[in-house]
Formats: sequence, C-alpha cells, structure tokens
Amino acid sequence: MTLAQSLLSFGLLATVLAITPGLDTVFVLRQALRSGRGTAFAAAAGVCAGTLVWGVAAAAGVAALFVASEVAFTALRWAGIAYLCWLGLAYLRSAWRGDAVSSDIVTDAQPPARAAAKGLLTNLTNPKVAVFYLTVLPLFLPAGDPPALAGAMLAALHALVGMAWFVVVILAAQAVRGFLSSRRGARVTDGVAGLAMLGFAAALGLER
Repeated sequence: MTLAQSLLSFGLLATVLAITPGLDTVFVLRQALRSGRGTAFAAAAGVCAGTLVWGVAAAAGVAALFVASEVAFTALRWAGIAYLCWLGLAYLRSAWRGDAVSSDIVTDAQPPARAAAKGLLTNLTNPKVAVFYLTVLPLFLPAGDPPALAGAMLAALHALVGMAWFVVVILAAQAVRGFLSSRRGARVTDGVAGLAMLGFAAALGLER
C-alpha cells in the first residue's frame, strides 16, 4: 500500500468514524450550546490534538505496550471511566442548578484553554479511541515510510476530518441556541449531556 492509497483509505474510514455519534461529539456539542463558539472550537481543537497524540504514539510502538499488557489497558479504561463520571456529574449538577447562558451576550463559563484541555483529556482517556489507534491505524501504515511520520500524517488527516465535522456540529448548534440558552433549555442540554457521559462510562465499565 502506497502512502497515497493509505491516506485515501484511512480518510474514508475517518469520515465514517467522525460522523458516528460518540463521546467527542457530545462533549463539543455541549460546549457549543452552553458556552458559545469560541469555547466549542477550543474543545474541538483539544479533541483533535488527542487524535494526533494517539496516532504518533500508536505508530511509534505504544501499541505493543497495550496489546501486551492487560494492566496498562485496564488502567487506561478505568481512568476514562472516572473522567466520564466526573464530567457527567458536573453536567447534571449544572442542570439541577439551572445555570443559564444569555442568548444575547455569550459569557463563556470557562476559558478556551481549559475547554481545550478538557477536550484533550476526553480524547486521551477514551479507551475506544485507544483501541482504534492501537489496533487499526498500524494496518494503514505504508511500507517503506517512517512509521512515526506516517502515523502522524494519518492522525492529522483524521483530525482534519474530525474538525470539519465539529464545525458542522457547532454551527448547527447555534441555530437552536435561542431556546437552548434559556434556563429550561440549559437544563435540557446539561441533563442530556450528563446522562450521555454517564452512559458512556457505564458502557465502558461493562465492556469486556
């Protein structure tokens, strides 16, 4: 498989993965609805940065560690579960309090840098992302090219596709921001996001 063929094939797979609803999409959507575009784009950038980290790490040989060590992967899985529970409970607490965001002036509840860090952690502690990169990405590494460089290129392509999808999600969210910025809408957004996060955590906890 040449580099061009690898990029094309992986790009198609990345597109399917990006538009499939998952933890990253829920996280970015919640930021768009509750904190505005700036924070949402920062969160999306953090998620995509996590994608790059996984791509380079998998191509550089970290895959062998997780494949060989059940303890290492189990530790990652439970770290992800704990983080999801923390996010979910925080969202539910916000829903219970009824924290609302003005629909006229958007006041970010957190600085973009913090949103980006949360996005990065959301991606890095997601075992499903780890499984994908550590088992699937090596299959697309072209022969004859430096693995780390090829992995970075594939991960960068995935990040670009993901960011394109996040742009669609963020812009679509703004179309209904009028309702969702109200006290009632904010509670719905935070409640759904919180339950979704806890649902992802439960699914990861039960998965074997």
